[in-house]
Amino acid sequence: MLRFAGALAVLLVPTLVHADPFDHYFNKLLAKMPEMKSVEKVAKVTSEMMIDHRPLAGIASTFIVVKTNDDRFAKLLIQSAWQKVSDKQKPPIIIIDRYVTFREGEERTIHASGQNVRLFAGFRFSLDIGQVVPKDVPADLHVGVDKDEVYLEPVGKAEIYLVTKHLPEANPPKTGKLVVGEKFEMTYFNGAYKLYDDGRRSGTIHLKVAENGAVTGHYYSAKDGAKYEIDGKVSNTPKHLVEFVVSYPRTSQAFTAYLFTGDGKALAGFSRMNGRETGFYALRIDDEK
Repeated sequence: MLRFAGALAVLLVPTLVHADPFDHYFNKLLAKMPEMKSVEKVAKVTSEMMIDHRPLAGIASTFIVVKTNDDRFAKLLIQSAWQKVSDKQKPPIIIIDRYVTFREGEERTIHASGQNVRLFAGFRFSLDIGQVVPKDVPADLHVGVDKDEVYLEPVGKAEIYLVTKHLPEANPPKTGKLVVGEKFEMTYFNGAYKLYDDGRRSGTIHLKVAENGAVTGHYYSAKDGAKYEIDGKVSNTPKHLVEFVVSYPRTSQAFTAYLFTGDGKALAGFSRMNGRETGFYALRIDDEK
């Protein structure tokens, strides 16, 4: 198994993982945004507003937050466009580039999510179930057209908040560039990593090492954002070996990993869950909450 882990490390070409600004807006921050000055409650979002408000660097879409009819918070990237149906038909539409509806009371757990949703005039969309819905099913959003200008409006008790500026509260803390010296230190394990587990699971692991080598942290699943606790220990020999366990509701997964000693940019190793042993690797994230 050591030969397997070494081969995996050779094949892996590590690069730092970057998330875009939209990814750093989580449920707790969304719940505070209705009271913030850089966020404006609107009766509808028009095509003109979508052109004028694109607050996130590197993202050519309008950022809105919706409080749904079921009192959940959702974040959306939207833009107006035209959909060519035929040579004579090119109706206006609204494109939801990405949306995430968070589970109420949770930090990052996703209730519904999707991307590249195209909504024609008259379409109604439920962020609580992540579907276009008919008139007799509760919806959160409705697409309308006024003099060829498409707009998005809330339905029922749903509320739309237009984000006019990027919020500094969403910025991840600057961790600083890791510099690995000749003597390997346990603190090199500290940080966040993007996990790729056997081509079956992915997510983000956060590790923190105490002076005695004890490891604590948490794992966020990429599938639904659910958070799971991590416990483990850094080895004394070799010092670049770490073992930790992720505790799920009905089982656990034990990881054995080696940190790259040249630059500390990646972990590589194997895990065991329900009697099955598989390989994984994890790439260090430069800035992550």
